[in-house]
Amino acid sequence: MVKYKTQFTEKTGVKYPLIMGAFAGLGKASFAGPFSEAGGLGIVTAHNFRSVKRFRKELEKMSSLTSKPFGVNFSVAPPIDHFANLMQEKDFMPYVEAAIDFGVKTMTTSAYRAKEIGARLHESGCVWIHKCATLNHAVSSEKHGADFVVIVGLEGTGFKNPLQNTTLINMTVANKILKVPKIAAGGIADARGFLAALMMGASAVCLGTLLMATEECPASQRFKESKLVERTGYDDGEFHKKIYHLELRDSPVPSMSVCLINDIVSMKERIGRIISEADKILEKWGLCGTLDLT
Repeated sequence: MVKYKTQFTEKTGVKYPLIMGAFAGLGKASFAGPFSEAGGLGIVTAHNFRSVKRFRKELEKMSSLTSKPFGVNFSVAPPIDHFANLMQEKDFMPYVEAAIDFGVKTMTTSAYRAKEIGARLHESGCVWIHKCATLNHAVSSEKHGADFVVIVGLEGTGFKNPLQNTTLINMTVANKILKVPKIAAGGIADARGFLAALMMGASAVCLGTLLMATEECPASQRFKESKLVERTGYDDGEFHKKIYHLELRDSPVPSMSVCLINDIVSMKERIGRIISEADKILEKWGLCGTLDLT
């Protein structure tokens, strides 16, 4: 079995260079814990908890499910009227303090810039990862001091920026313009995508849609079957209609990774498949032992 050594695994202490995406509504301990147990960095999404007390209880639950590293996400809404009902940076500061006090060592921010959160995380010695939609946002995040930037490709799910690039372009261009370590996201759902991202210079891979096709994901079975397993993804037209007709503001785009999802399995098996298949590919290339990408 290949041992992965990247800046991400070194700083976070996880076995594999894999991080869980932030999930609105779903990103809780019962979902994130098994991901950490499988060797990646499970993420508890803070805005799923409308009180700090409930958030602390979820961190306690997370610790009861895994002794391995895990992180927390803060999805920061921009300070404009359209997002007035969502949590902004100042609203998250008590949650940040709760996570620091609990001993969480790695935290992620996303959606809008989070300079104050990032500064507090650095002050406390935590690792700060910021998730970006465009390369320009990644450059800005580096200037603000993020330790890692997740750059989401056009292939990924969620609300899109019309200026977003594909994962291939994101990673290869980011290597030229950024010094901060990069995390690839968008359309990655198997061993080939995982290894390709690492070969393009990513320090880790962020998984989202693929993880919904697990037994631990709290989404309904009907959703998993109809939206993930039964969809071909590459020819149903929804992705291209939303992207090219700019129907991006109020309805998220589905991930192209559904092309690669054929079943619903346990989290352990889902991650195990990626790693075991990646090992086989690397062995064919004559690579074994430690894959040092630091």
